[in-house]
Amino acid sequence: MSVNREDKSFDEDFQELKSRLEPLFDAEPLKAQSDACLRRFLRAFEDVNEAYNALIKNINWREEFGVHCLSRGDDDIEEQLSLGKAEVLHYPDHVGRPIVLVTARNHDARNRDLNVLTKFIIYILEEATRKCDEGVIDNLCITFDLKGFSFNNMDYGFVKQLIWLLSRRYPERLGKCLIVNSPFFFTGCWALIRLW
Repeated sequence: MSVNREDKSFDEDFQELKSRLEPLFDAEPLKAQSDACLRRFLRAFEDVNEAYNALIKNINWREEFGVHCLSRGDDDIEEQLSLGKAEVLHYPDHVGRPIVLVTARNHDARNRDLNVLTKFIIYILEEATRKCDEGVIDNLCITFDLKGFSFNNMDYGFVKQLIWLLSRRYPERLGKCLIVNSPFFFTGCWALIRLW
């Protein structure tokens, strides 16, 4: 019985969130977000006011950052793609999630520009989310392949940025995170990361 009450409460919160955003979406249709997006923000922020504020910040951020303009052909994105740091695979995982494969050995933390890397990972996340069939599944599988990984590849600043992006700009989009081919010394790195 409590499950139905919780579902009803979520549905009521969703309708309230949607009605609060309706004037903005009517006035500026390019800022409109899908119902699935509104539900993700509401699940992530657990409160109508918090979800509303986070959505407004997200809409403004997307416009200011120029997310809709990120594409192949951009010099920074092409450079990162040529280095093979990350890609969206052409096939989904076993439940239909788009797969982002991050090949950590191709990243050198000593020679990176965090702004360029952030632009690149946003491009990758956008490519992956476009492959989501929101009627079936609306989240991603991000796989970190650590084969050949060394301390030069460990980039705590980038990991913090990725966690922030996933929690604030792409909430509820991470469905599964896999770390494969992990060397033994990565357990020390992971001990720090999992605290964030």
